[in-house]
Amino acid sequence: MTAPSALPNDGRGTVVTVGTFDGVHLGHRQVLEEIARRARRAERRSLLVTFEPHPMEVINPPAAPALLTLAQERREFLAQCELDIVVFMRFTRELSQYPPEAFVQLLLERFHMQELVIGHDHGFGRGRTGNVELLRLLGGQLGFAVDVVDQVGIGGRPVSSTLVRRAVAGGDLETAARLLGRPYSLTATVVAGARRGRGLGYRTVNLALPDARKLLPPDGVYAVRVEWDGGAAGAMMHQGPRPTFGETARTLEAHLFGVDLDLYGKELKVSWAARLRDVTRFASPEALKRQLDKDFAAARAALTG
Repeated sequence: MTAPSALPNDGRGTVVTVGTFDGVHLGHRQVLEEIARRARRAERRSLLVTFEPHPMEVINPPAAPALLTLAQERREFLAQCELDIVVFMRFTRELSQYPPEAFVQLLLERFHMQELVIGHDHGFGRGRTGNVELLRLLGGQLGFAVDVVDQVGIGGRPVSSTLVRRAVAGGDLETAARLLGRPYSLTATVVAGARRGRGLGYRTVNLALPDARKLLPPDGVYAVRVEWDGGAAGAMMHQGPRPTFGETARTLEAHLFGVDLDLYGKELKVSWAARLRDVTRFASPEALKRQLDKDFAAARAALTG
């Protein structure tokens, strides 16, 4: 493994946490808020060491989970946290074989760690053998403090990336939003489309499909919120094939309310708000137009209700 560059040692040291942090959900945020609070109190720097790609993509690719946040999305959400430093460490097979003792030594030497804060279910090093007891033993030997952040629970269940994935995959957007502390979202680039929307009275923007590792909710028609550099709008979005036109490939196509701009090539952040209906084959474009009128009203109501 090529170790990340060492931080300059300014004598303050760091308060560190380590993990994948896919989704940056409420449980993750509690850990990040804790290291930021501790760092401010002790006049140290808060530091997150996180991994790319997801460790399971290296250790056991067939078992790797769909991602809640692709790399760019995760960076965006982490940038909103009060962290001094984020280190994106490339996860390799070599790194997966590091015993806890070796990885702790890396944190001490490269990042001047004075405190290590972990989540309640954290496993550290090869085979997740670095549990709380071992880390506290190492802390006593090597001179760093170890503390554990209690789990965040909602509805009697601990918040986890697995639970968020289950909600998104099942189309339970409300539960996903509660676990994340924000609506589930996707960042994608506007690309050229078939321009059928204009003829139906609903000009649309077509979005490039994300990396296949990104988890999407079930196909359907949704009320969404869309943001881009310099603007934002409510929208209704068709996600899935276009059976009325004989097209089986999945597409992402959104009609933005009150927006008549050329957004080709721009990156849009789409946040799912409510599911309106399944993808349906209509007998004619006219029948589709009548349904789009209903979808428009339903989406407006969902976004303002």
